[in-house]
Amino acid sequence: MFRHFLLLLFGVMICSTAVIMMNASHTHPTVLAAWRLILASLVMAPVAWHEYRKHAGTFTKAHLRRTMLPAVIFALHMITWAIGARMTIAAQASLVVNFAPAAIPFFLHWFVGERINRAEIIGTLIALGGVAALTVRDALAGGGSAWGNVMCFGSMLLFACYLALGRKNRDFPSIWLYMVPVYAQAAVICTLAALPWWHTYALDDSREWSLMIGLALLPTIIGHTTLNASMRHLRGQIVSLCNVGQFIFAGIMAWFLFNQVPPASFYLASALVVTGVSIVVFAAPSPPPRLR
Repeated sequence: MFRHFLLLLFGVMICSTAVIMMNASHTHPTVLAAWRLILASLVMAPVAWHEYRKHAGTFTKAHLRRTMLPAVIFALHMITWAIGARMTIAAQASLVVNFAPAAIPFFLHWFVGERINRAEIIGTLIALGGVAALTVRDALAGGGSAWGNVMCFGSMLLFACYLALGRKNRDFPSIWLYMVPVYAQAAVICTLAALPWWHTYALDDSREWSLMIGLALLPTIIGHTTLNASMRHLRGQIVSLCNVGQFIFAGIMAWFLFNQVPPASFYLASALVVTGVSIVVFAAPSPPPRLR
């Protein structure tokens, strides 16, 4: 059991590197989102092809059409996340965008009719209070952090919507036949959105290429795969709650690399967010069987 918790913490830490690499990069956020998805899609394509050959009789054009809306939502999330991550400190951006578990029940109610219980509403309000406290403090103090919070909050809502759509589409014959088409279509959307800024990408800059490859491999593939593996051995509520802790790893790395120090109000706000998310996560009904 202990090694499963270590694996989970490793996955959370790897996922938290996304905000660090986005801050370290000088690439335009939309171009960055496009490269991240292009490279991740290329790496995962062989797995998707293997799964397609395995499930060729059950994976239909209707399945593929159902990946289109999630792809649009995911592309918008990736773009807004890349923008918001640079508008406020890393720990704060990570805290706000990983607030998603508190919002998912409302999207599930909208998409699949799942009932929302009182504890989920209370938990969401508490977590919202934490985000609101951060935003008001940043607005009064001046600077760009307040708008960064708003951008990250919008990105969080898009991510929660994307996850809820994944729950709705859980009847796919393989998770890879859902995830890879979504990533590939999102890559195309981000590529088109980035057309005005493609010329700004430094093709001969090895540092930027290292960051693009790192974003694709570490948080996007290794981090998310590790979290999925943890779901096989630990309760889903534990994995969801621990994943909110990305802001701790992100804050430590940002302090070491960028000398970012969160304000005192951040610690109270983060306690409210974690408390609210905890209430929502443990109040949720048992999840359905996972995709194979």
